[in-house]
Amino acid sequence: MPASSRCAVVGAGIAGLAISRELQARGFEVVVYERSGVGAGASGVQPGGVRQQWGTRVACRLARESVAFWRDVDVRLKPRVPLELRRGGYLFVAQSEAALARLEANVELQNEEGIPSRIVSAAEAAELVPGLRPDTLAGGSWCGEDGYFDRPQSVVQAFAERLDVRHEEVRALDELDADVVIVAAGTETRTLVAPLGVDLPVRAEDRHLFLSSPIEERLLEPLVVAPELAFAVKHLADGRVLASDLAARGDVEVGRTQWRATIRAGIEQLVPRLEYVSFSALVSGVYDVTPDHQPILGAIPGRDNVFVACGFSGHGFMIAPAVARITADAVEGRRDEAIDVLGVDRFATGRLVPEPQLV
Repeated sequence: MPASSRCAVVGAGIAGLAISRELQARGFEVVVYERSGVGAGASGVQPGGVRQQWGTRVACRLARESVAFWRDVDVRLKPRVPLELRRGGYLFVAQSEAALARLEANVELQNEEGIPSRIVSAAEAAELVPGLRPDTLAGGSWCGEDGYFDRPQSVVQAFAERLDVRHEEVRALDELDADVVIVAAGTETRTLVAPLGVDLPVRAEDRHLFLSSPIEERLLEPLVVAPELAFAVKHLADGRVLASDLAARGDVEVGRTQWRATIRAGIEQLVPRLEYVSFSALVSGVYDVTPDHQPILGAIPGRDNVFVACGFSGHGFMIAPAVARITADAVEGRRDEAIDVLGVDRFATGRLVPEPQLV
């Protein structure tokens, strides 16, 4: 597709905006269509985490490429508000030897892909996270390069700067006056491409995060994830403590009490120094999830001018830079090997790539 082509991108979340900027930088004329607002969907509620600890080769490669972008984000985006990837580290902990063995397999794969993660003993984990109880652990995995942006919405807004973003609802792709269409509209992507004869297996999944009021004393630096306890916790740069029941789903009024109980149990077992933190705010959002918890990238079969980027299953923010590069390459006629793994046709042919290291 020549660089003079007109591109319509549907969706102004982090993926759609990153793709748009990459295409614009390559000389394409780009218009972004968004029915609500920039970052109004999943991108607006995600906490800004960026990690490289994954359990599939394709996820590791997307994460590794994206981290190189995030390290230099100020230079690359030239945002109005300074942005910084804070490298506080991610610690995944294992209560059982079986869980530790799974982390070991993941770390071996990560290391093969150039990611500097490592297995740590329970005692080392407690050194990395002061206040962590080592007596409950078999060990863990650690990557000091993992981190987060303390103002993730500012990152989303920075991608939107200097783009032509139009607040219009797209009901049908044939409405768009464009040579190329990229649909990055979360769960709505499925509806938009259905008339083309493709049924994308993307569904909405509720996610819920609890936040405390700002606390001046630093209680926790790295993000701690305990998959067996369905528990994760982080002290953000603005002073708020973020905690999550990773299994929380469904109606807030029905589940709130149980989710709080899960968080309290995780704190008691792992980080008792957070015992008196009160989680006064509950923020809810939606993931666009696929059966293997991997994104769907590339062209719609039989339509070489319609592309999708969706189904990010909660890690779209982390890998948006790599997704942008891969999608722009595809528009220009170059097929990245990631699309061979994550393409639309993998579901029909049974080539799923289940991601085991989810948060």
